[in-house]
Amino acid sequence: MSSAPTSRHELIADAALALLAERGMRGLTHRAVDEAAGLPLGSTSNYARTRAALLEAAVLRLAALDAQAISQAETPAPGPGAESLAALLAPALHRSVTQSRDLTLARLELALEATRRPELRAVHDTAGHAFRDQLELMLRAVGSAEPERHARSLLAWCDGVHFHAVAGAGSASPPTEAELRVNLLDVLRGMLGS
Repeated sequence: MSSAPTSRHELIADAALALLAERGMRGLTHRAVDEAAGLPLGSTSNYARTRAALLEAAVLRLAALDAQAISQAETPAPGPGAESLAALLAPALHRSVTQSRDLTLARLELALEATRRPELRAVHDTAGHAFRDQLELMLRAVGSAEPERHARSLLAWCDGVHFHAVAGAGSASPPTEAELRVNLLDVLRGMLGS
């Protein structure tokens, strides 16, 4: 995790995310979370009574970790700048498929589960808007004529990289930061017409 848990709730949510990455959706139980978090049996049930509540806690923790990462990201200088935006995004994208691979794997598990649980879908989609909104601001700053549409397209491209590098055929050799920067430049230049 990129931020150490500061409360029992965060500890439980972090353990849930780790279990999702390690064991998948079937491995996520209240008892397994208690064990992974080093808590007395029943602790997770006191915090999240149902499986749906436990999944929601995991989604919300991911959103909090994303918000923290977004708040630390710089906004590119105004004006044309596919290069400056690629330089900002490539390291973060690279971390998400290497150092933070487990979080990305947990994110993919939760996204798939949200397709089967409407109550989780609502939480998942609301939480995911923060990153898209930040991309939109960044694209506007570098001169996108259609920042909302471009943000959706760029997010879809990033999701594809995540899947390919973490769960797909490219998982054995994820792209380097330099490769991601070159690929991002291709995508951004196409969007920005530069």
